[in-house]
Amino acid sequence: MISTERSQSQSPRSPTAAGAPFLTISVTDPVKMGTGVQSYISYRVITKTNLPEFEGQEKIVIRRYSDFEWLHDRLAEKYKGIFIPPLPEKNAVEKFRFSKEFIEMRCQALDLFVNRIASHPELKQTEDFRIFLQADEEKMDRARSYETGIFKKPSDFLQMFKDVQSKVSDVVLGKEKPVEESTPEYEKLKNYIFELENHLAEAQKQAFRLVKRHRELGQSLADFGKAIKLLGACEGDSLEKVFSEVGSKSEMLSVKLQREADNLLFHFEEPLKDYVRSVQSIKATMVDRANAFRQHFDLDQERKYKELNLEKLKFMNPEKFSETEVEFRELKADSEEATKRFEHIVAVMEEELARFQEQKTADIGLAFHEFAKGQAKLAKDIADAWRSVLPKLEACSTS
Repeated sequence: MISTERSQSQSPRSPTAAGAPFLTISVTDPVKMGTGVQSYISYRVITKTNLPEFEGQEKIVIRRYSDFEWLHDRLAEKYKGIFIPPLPEKNAVEKFRFSKEFIEMRCQALDLFVNRIASHPELKQTEDFRIFLQADEEKMDRARSYETGIFKKPSDFLQMFKDVQSKVSDVVLGKEKPVEESTPEYEKLKNYIFELENHLAEAQKQAFRLVKRHRELGQSLADFGKAIKLLGACEGDSLEKVFSEVGSKSEMLSVKLQREADNLLFHFEEPLKDYVRSVQSIKATMVDRANAFRQHFDLDQERKYKELNLEKLKFMNPEKFSETEVEFRELKADSEEATKRFEHIVAVMEEELARFQEQKTADIGLAFHEFAKGQAKLAKDIADAWRSVLPKLEACSTS
């Protein structure tokens, strides 16, 4: 089985002394359940902790991908401004969905997902995270089915109706495109995020090509090894021994190349791909920020407009003034609340960006270190293998 151990930089801190608070989680033992279109992969999620808010020091639960999705969506809905760790993509292609490599890569990515939550100072304390880590399957199914209904609660339907109504009104009335936040600092951040996504995606694409080339070269060496052994068997005498050794070295190097391809996939290409997903999570947070800004701006503009009308009514229509004043107070409260939500998202994003940059530097640095170390070892193994047969080949060529 291909190793999927996490690096220290990607995991929550382990306890450094007896009695120190700790929370460690592992996602292991993927198992295919069911048959046909109803089949899925289940995972064992093991939690070890001494935190008082958890039930006991060790808990083992069985989860499937949709449970991880439920946790991700709950956190994204409730904690605006926080960069919610990304989930691995779904794979709808049947022949790949249950392949050994795909299952192991997904297991590694899900393990990283829950451990990033566990290392986050706010997300690790959420009730949803504790439910995910501790609830039995029946309770987990109930929580998931309630939250994934067509409408989670009546207010969602009302909000959806208001959103549709607003969009229709905008079209009918020919309103301009909603104003967007535009400050030098935020424009710089947006440009950086979009450039980072493009560069990471290109690096990940080239890393995938490296994995493919290693596998192709490994297969070619295996085929060459078999062919050269057969050639030696036809020649007989000393050539047979030398060609057999060359063939064995080729087959040995083939195995090493395949192993290095796996190492590149899990410890280089996949971490780069994970950070492409992470940047997409940041972009989702930026959408939340844009929506909060528009709501803050629109309500503030409406408040200013009604404040002017209120002053006019005070002298022109005293009877309507009292009624309008109540409406204005409600609008002012809504406007202040929208401003607070926007400012909260801005403040949280600043903290999240600092955490992201620090973690990215550590994780990407480790990935490139693993890449360079693996390539150096492979190059040495290849050089040593061919160097060892040179004297015998030289002897054959001069005899």
